[in-house]
Amino acid sequence: MSLVEQIQKDITAAMKARAEQRLSTLRMVKTALKNREIDKMAPLDDKESQAVLATLIKQRKESVDQFTKGGRQEMADKEAAEIVLIETYLPKAAGEAEIVAGVKAVIAEMGSPTMKDMGNVMKATMAKFGGARVDGKLVSETVKRELAGK
Repeated sequence: MSLVEQIQKDITAAMKARAEQRLSTLRMVKTALKNREIDKMAPLDDKESQAVLATLIKQRKESVDQFTKGGRQEMADKEAAEIVLIETYLPKAAGEAEIVAGVKAVIAEMGSPTMKDMGNVMKATMAKFGGARVDGKLVSETVKRELAGK
């Protein structure tokens, strides 16, 4: 079952269960996927659907930061709940330990890169994780820390 089909099935289940918050979030996700499909003028595969969901999560995280800074905790909590729901449709994200190990492996493969080579190390590290979800910001910080230690 594709990601879009799974979301549609879950929308139906949320309607039957009268879960308003879940239904609202799933409808928003379905709309974002449909808009991307219209932009592309072709059906989305699962990898493209996951990219759309990752973008939605990133937007929600930025909103949580803004709402927290603005003193709107109830809105930040709503956005955080949406993040949790959207993440259930994505593969498990790589943990910090996995990222550190991946960065160290790439640095070892490249010999002894310097800070000037940070872009190349980042590119190789992100390629190494391929399909797995990784936080680019965390990878960047880890690469900086590892290269600065040399």
